Formats: sequence, C-alpha cells, structure tokens
Amino acid sequence: MAICEHLSKADDPAARTPEGCEECLAQGGRWVHLRRCLECGHIGCCDSSPAKHATGHFHETGHPVMQSFEPGENWRWCFEDSQMG
Repeated sequence: MAICEHLSKADDPAARTPEGCEECLAQGGRWVHLRRCLECGHIGCCDSSPAKHATGHFHETGHPVMQSFEPGENWRWCFEDSQMG
C-alpha cells in the first residue's frame, strides 16, 4: 500500500507544550500517552486517555497527521485516510 499524501507531506513542527497535553495541563487533567500534531505542534493525549485531546484536535482543526510523542516511538497516523506511516 502506498503512503497517503498527508503522511508524505507532513511537517515536523516543534512541540507547543513538550511537558504534556496542552488541554490537560490547562484543565488539570491526566493523560496516558501523548501525540504531536505534525501541522502545528499541538500536544494532545491519546484515545486511551480520558479526554482524547489528540483526536479532538483533529476534529476541531482538520489537521490530519499526528505522531507519537512518546520516547522511543516514531510512528505517525493520518486521521483523514486511517493510515499509519
């Protein structure tokens, strides 16, 4: 399977809140794992976290690609095409 256009064109922005999930930090929430938006650098929590901010960020902004922000993980996910890269 060929890599989708969103994954092939994804950028590498700096994390806006490298210390954790942007919304959880502001609201006093907790997260399980972190994801970084490859369009704007937003850090959100994964779908195993109570608030699922990474997916929420996609729905709010339409930014299609996120990458794991966990040490030792390098995978990316395109929400538009449901494809891992």
